[in-house]
Parts: sequence; C-alpha cells; structure tokens
Amino acid sequence: MGIYVITEECSGCQECVQACPMGAIEIVEDVAVIGDACNLCGACVDVCPFEAIKIEVERKKAKAEGYKGVWVISEQREGKLMGVSLELLGEGRRLAKKLGVDLSTVLLGSGLNHLAEELISAGADRVYLADDLVLKDYQGDAYTKVLSDLVEEGRPEIMLMGATMIGRAWAPRVAARLETGLTADCTALDVDEEGRLLQTRPALGGNIMATIICPNHRPQMATVRPKVFKKPDLDLTRKGEVVKLQPRLKKADIKSRILEIVKEVKGEINIAEADIIVSGGRGLGGPENFKLVEELAAALGGAVGASRAAVDAGWISSYHQVGQTGKTVSPKLYIACGISGAIQHLAGMQSSDCIVAINRDPAAPIFDIATYGIVGDLFEVLPLLTTKLKEA
Repeated sequence: MGIYVITEECSGCQECVQACPMGAIEIVEDVAVIGDACNLCGACVDVCPFEAIKIEVERKKAKAEGYKGVWVISEQREGKLMGVSLELLGEGRRLAKKLGVDLSTVLLGSGLNHLAEELISAGADRVYLADDLVLKDYQGDAYTKVLSDLVEEGRPEIMLMGATMIGRAWAPRVAARLETGLTADCTALDVDEEGRLLQTRPALGGNIMATIICPNHRPQMATVRPKVFKKPDLDLTRKGEVVKLQPRLKKADIKSRILEIVKEVKGEINIAEADIIVSGGRGLGGPENFKLVEELAAALGGAVGASRAAVDAGWISSYHQVGQTGKTVSPKLYIACGISGAIQHLAGMQSSDCIVAINRDPAAPIFDIATYGIVGDLFEVLPLLTTKLKEA
C-alpha cells in the first residue's frame, strides 16, 4: 500500500498541506511532496481539487486452486444437534455428489462422541470432532479460532452453516478471518459447470431473488435458514471417518467467558419446530381477532404464526412472525388466514407440506402456492372450522 502525487496534475494549491494531520506534506517547486510521517489516512486525497494524490491499495487475492470438498458446520446445543445441521447435510450431500467430492462436517463441543454416527448416517463422509470442555457452549473467540485453523488446513471449497442465532454471529467472524466472502440467509444453493457455488437469497426487500457467486476466494461460504431444506432420511448402514481434533487454544485467544446461560421460558409452541401452524395477517382487522386464530390452532394442537403486517401493527409479538424477516417454517400443515401472500411471507413458509389459504380476495397471491384455497370471510370460516374440529 502506498501514496503518490501525479506531478502533472498538482498545482501546488496547498489544500493537502492544510488537511494533513501529520504535517507530512510540503510544497516543493509548486508540487506536493509527501514525507515519511504520512500514515496513509487519506485526508489529502479527499481535499485535493485536482485528484492529483492517489493511494494505491495492494489487495490480497486468494486463489481458488487447491480447495476441494464440501463442509457443513454442525451446530449443537446442550449436546443435541440442531435440526438445521441435518438439513444442511442433506443439501451438502447433493452438492458434493454433483461436484464429485467428499462431504465433511465439523462439530465443536464437549462430550459429543455419540453424535458422530448420527452425522454419518445423515450423509457425512467425514466428521471433524473438536471435543473440549472449553467448547461446551458457543463462545465466539474460541469457536472462530478453532474453525478458522481447521479450514486453513483442510481447505474446503464450500462451507455451509445454519443461519441461527449462533450461525449469524459465528459465520461472519470466520469469513473475516479467512478473508473470503459470505452470503447470508440463502434460500437455494447449486453449483455451475465451473464448480462455483450459486447462492440465491432474497434482495431489495424481497422483491427480487439474487444469485451470488464468490469466484476468486475460498472457501465459498453461505448460511441457510432452518427449514429451507428437508432433513435427509438417515441411513444407519453408512460408514464414515471420525477425525478427533485437539483444539489449539491459548488463554490469549479467548477474550471473554460465559458466566451464566439464562433461558427465556415461553408457554407457546415454537413455530420453527411446529408440525401445524395457523397464521393470521392484516385481514384479521385487529389484535382482538387473533383469538380466532388461537382457537383454531389450539383445536389442531398447533402453533400461532403471523405475517409481518400483523406484527408491525402491534397485534402480536415478533416471536410469531413468519417470513423473510421472521422465522422460516416448514410444517406439515400451514393455514394462512387473511394473509395476501407477499413474497417476503412466502419465502418463510412455501416449503410447507400442505398450505391452506383463507382469503376473500380470489386474486390474492397466497392462492398461487396453496394446496387448498378457501375464498371467503375468515370471520365465518374460522369459527366453523374450529367447531367441526372440536366435534371430531
């Protein structure tokens, strides 16, 4: 990295001399001369009216050669695998097969030997298991150091991670450490003829779907929301390799420590894991009418969801929000009540097995993806459905 003056363009106006906080510039024979005290702050570049001062940045360009394989970063909490880890192994298996490479998974924690076989059954050819008491719970400094070291040694071409609370904090730190790109919250993945990862995600407020590539840097990193992909069927006969690692962690590597983990207790069913979801939207007209949705959900033994419009209006808490800026769900049954079907909402629930739409507007976009559609007044339809279900 360096700084220089285009002498033919410099007029000796002294604007840069006055702007330099280090006093590193002087005018010699009507041309600016930059001395050794310069710290490359760029103040002179900004004020030069003739654009005669340039800073040349030498950028490190990572090569794509020498990287091979697909890695899925498995996430665990309290010794239990998160569902998104299995979902990503299913998708990772497809990508690895298309590329003709192995699928590996990385698991960090403590006392996790029993999970290795489950990961192999879900599609992994190799499990990198970093088992250490310091890794028992997610800790940003430690997890980033261990994974970054492993990636630099293993050199995977593709690395996938869940867009969970942990994944959204962990993935950017690793990407920055490895000086590679990261595409967050992907809804679709594929590879092209050149082996580049095609990472598709909503953009511009969900109005378009953008497909992003990372042509020059490796690994190609992407995070994917839970429930975007289906969990694979477990094959208990699959064989794989378990590579046990000893993390190379020093005291100086960890700048913070966990004092206590406090869990927030909620009485509601977690919509991200529910098999049945009944969601309400703007068509309910007000918060008092969410009781119709709650009664139907209770009759079905399901969870209550909501569109962003209902949440933004203050009718229900954001805990229930389904969509691009809420939770991605994939239940067996999704009932949309008074929800028009904006693309942002569809992005969060369109992979549901069965979608029932209730809306009095026959042109509502929700009907385009619905398995069954009821064109009618939800204030008449919902009580009837609830009554019939209770009778049954």
